[in-house]
Amino acid sequence: MNYEDAGVSLARADKAMVGVKKSVRTTFNAGVLGDIGNFGGLFTLSHLNLKDPVLVSSVDGVGTKLKIHFGLKSHNLPGQDIVNHCCNDILVQGARPLFFLDYLATGKLESGVLEAVVEGMALACRENDCVLIGGETAEMPGMYQEGEYDISGTIVGVVERDEIIDGKSIAPGTVVLGLPSTGLHTNGYSLARKALFEVGGYKLDSKADGIEGTIGEALAVPHRSYYHSFIDLVHAKKLQGLVHITGSGFQGNIPRILPKGVSVQINRSAWKVPEIFNLIQKCGNVERDEMYSTFNMGIGMLVFAAQSDVSEIRRYLECKGETVIECGKVIEGNNNVVFS
Repeated sequence: MNYEDAGVSLARADKAMVGVKKSVRTTFNAGVLGDIGNFGGLFTLSHLNLKDPVLVSSVDGVGTKLKIHFGLKSHNLPGQDIVNHCCNDILVQGARPLFFLDYLATGKLESGVLEAVVEGMALACRENDCVLIGGETAEMPGMYQEGEYDISGTIVGVVERDEIIDGKSIAPGTVVLGLPSTGLHTNGYSLARKALFEVGGYKLDSKADGIEGTIGEALAVPHRSYYHSFIDLVHAKKLQGLVHITGSGFQGNIPRILPKGVSVQINRSAWKVPEIFNLIQKCGNVERDEMYSTFNMGIGMLVFAAQSDVSEIRRYLECKGETVIECGKVIEGNNNVVFS
């Protein structure tokens, strides 16, 4: 016997890596030392001219949103999902991304799939001024259903120590602004799929009132990045806090940034919830609070700002093309979220 008899083809992997390397190299910048194929990726901070740099790292996956991409064969989108998600996760502490590493595991490498996934990662890395510096691809026969795979990513960014966003200055009277999401982003898909497909009887190619395109297309829209909208505000030290609304929704993520003795009041009537969320709630008979503790409900990033800075921040973000929603305020409390 040989390795291929067991279901693992090194030749198949080598062939796929030809296209992968082309995509990866399009992300390289002055920080990269070495080339693809080393045991570790080398990156220097010397070109950044930082005074007191602090590294910020995060790791995440795409979850069961991949089931949507499998059905649509939209393999260039999950790579965008994971990179943008990770960029947002370190942005909330003020970090700019430096480099990203990916992991893809599958039962059998399908022709063109790895290349498409990495192509999506490379696109998102370029858009976020980030290097795709390395990764791992694993063929594991018997671990995954045919045509399926899983991906995860690790990001490393940097922030000047005196620009770290830690939420310590958040106090009663702080204003909470919201920026729209592009949909579900990368959270809540297990509930969404069960409600829409198992209970509601919808298919990926189904249409529904108020939703542009098909149900599948609405669910597959990539997680967006907020990096370019906020990084200059980070440098200007205008932000008291940022919250990325991901898994666990509003109730699970907002308290992560709050100092002791305060809570946040969110006005749910301040924005129009996209119809895809309403359809999920209706099909699954999901309680309203459960929706807000699972999904972003159309708000992907929350901004905490002093009242005196709100007008300036709003003008800046609107010049960046953002729609800015004043959706809440900080009140005295016990680090919880109150809806009105």
